Amino acid sequence: EVQVVESGGGLVPSGGSLRLSCATSGFTFGAYGMGWFRQAPERPREGVAAITTNGTTYYTDSVKGRFTISRDNAKNMVYLQMNSLKPEDTAVYFCYTKTDSMEYWGQGTRVTVSS
Repeated sequence: EVQVVESGGGLVPSGGSLRLSCATSGFTFGAYGMGWFRQAPERPREGVAAITTNGTTYYTDSVKGRFTISRDNAKNMVYLQMNSLKPEDTAVYFCYTKTDSMEYWGQGTRVTVSS
């Protein structure tokens, strides 16, 4: 059974930092790219960052220079380091992967940035 479990969300003041973690199991982690999405209230879900199997990273423009995605293939974990947080980063953050046949999402972790 594939499991994708996020953690690390919380309430942080504007300018602060958080590190999100995503623990996975049930699939060959190192063989697939991983991503972070977020969904703010009354907004569509949007891609935030992605990392390929060889460590190439991609970011949406609004988080470039502030967020860093990384992965630890030995631990089957993916992380999102978020610095210089802004109120507009407030959202539920989801970890995502797509294997050969299925897409998998975590349950999400809530990030709230106070102004």
